[in-house]
Amino acid sequence: MKAITYHTYGGPDVLEYGDVPNPKLGPDSVLIRVKAASVNPVDWKIQAGYLDGVMDTVFPVIPGWDVAGVVEETGVGVAEFAPGDEVIGYVREDFVSRGTFAEYVAAPIRTLARKPANLSFEEAAGIPLAGLTAYQALTRALNVGSGHTVLVHAAAGGVGSLAVQIARALGARVIGTASEHNHDYLRGLGAEPVAYGEGLTDRVKALAPQGVDAVLDLIGGEALKISPGLLAEGGRLASVADGAVLGLGGRYVFVRPDTQDLEALTVLAERGQLSVEVAATFPLEQAAGAQRLNQEGHTRGKVIVTVA
Repeated sequence: MKAITYHTYGGPDVLEYGDVPNPKLGPDSVLIRVKAASVNPVDWKIQAGYLDGVMDTVFPVIPGWDVAGVVEETGVGVAEFAPGDEVIGYVREDFVSRGTFAEYVAAPIRTLARKPANLSFEEAAGIPLAGLTAYQALTRALNVGSGHTVLVHAAAGGVGSLAVQIARALGARVIGTASEHNHDYLRGLGAEPVAYGEGLTDRVKALAPQGVDAVLDLIGGEALKISPGLLAEGGRLASVADGAVLGLGGRYVFVRPDTQDLEALTVLAERGQLSVEVAATFPLEQAAGAQRLNQEGHTRGKVIVTVA
């Protein structure tokens, strides 16, 4: 099969397009014909070696953890899916090697759920990692529910835009930080936008004088530092971007595969409560270009790699 691989740590230039052996199918896995895969910051961070201390890497590596595609074959122990089923997945194993930037991927069933019927493969591929990150942070770390006010930092990005929609679906009021050119976009998602930069604290307090019930930080740095001062009494703080949150009394969130959570996101999408903005698409052989665009950090929504 054709796939993107890298044989050593580095930037986009180490990515190669070519032939690799088809994946072997384990008893609790399904073979997916990949239609689309999403680019996430963790892909190029792993590729740069940033996670070498916590995850084993087996070279050559096929990058990518997100997938949307069609089941081609099922393992002998699988009853949950059948050939022809359209699925999405956050295909993360306990080591780095067999990713989704390929024509086929063998995915453990614990990483999969059915694809939302109303979304294209490109849109659906943007849900798993980003959607699970937002969903698990909001429901588990922050216990967001009806009547709460939530502040989302970097609300127009891939995770942020999904977090806004999920929080709204949970019944929360959402304030979102973003560049001014994205404010209309956030309003369309149901958030109240505020601009980054000097005076951010005052702008948030003008909207929520008593403080917010929860802050979801997706950017780290200065935005995270000022967040404890924006919380109401008993408010909760979580970050997916900066481990310094632990020293501020908050929780650090690292997303995990979870079929039930992924199914919940599928239900939200099919109800029209969750949509994915596709910022750009690249064919598989141009995955390096997709990665470079993601690294710039200014895209709204998701960068997608498509497989013919």
